[in-house]
Amino acid sequence: MSSISKASRLFDRIDQREYLFCQALNRTVRFRPVLAYFRTVSRLGDGWFWYVLILSIPVLAPGNGAALALLMALTGLTCTLTYKGLKRWLIRERPFISFPAINCGTPPLDRYSFPSGHTLHAVCFQVMLACTLPALAWWVLPFTLSVAASRVVLGLHYPSDVVAGALIGGSLGLLSVRMLAPALTVAA
Repeated sequence: MSSISKASRLFDRIDQREYLFCQALNRTVRFRPVLAYFRTVSRLGDGWFWYVLILSIPVLAPGNGAALALLMALTGLTCTLTYKGLKRWLIRERPFISFPAINCGTPPLDRYSFPSGHTLHAVCFQVMLACTLPALAWWVLPFTLSVAASRVVLGLHYPSDVVAGALIGGSLGLLSVRMLAPALTVAA
């Protein structure tokens, strides 16, 4: 039996268990302010918020901000390659595709669900900021949490996609700061 069919069977079982929770959160998009808020967060989480933040860091932290911005950009690229590879390999359909009762609150950027790339990036950058600029990390935290919530609320991801994205992103962020930040600081 191939690893894809094993993953597919596992996801089918998990999807059934997460369906009711996904549906309950997704029902909140019936309220226009909720839908508008999470659509906006999702759009900003497509990268716009992070691009502006990364470009602002050299100004906000003149001492090591340029090195941190470069590190975040490189780690962000690693995050993109990681989640795209996993999605192509694991092939999990999105909740709104598998369950017609779940509404798609905004068009997805790609086809598959596992892991959540938005959450992966958000948590990665949150961890990087927490390790290097903790005061700024506190300001960014509500956005990071909103990005993670938006994925399920908008019907784009299962909670396990979000948890996996958070674990992978947090690990990549921590690994990046622990292993590469010293080298960039010395080079800068």
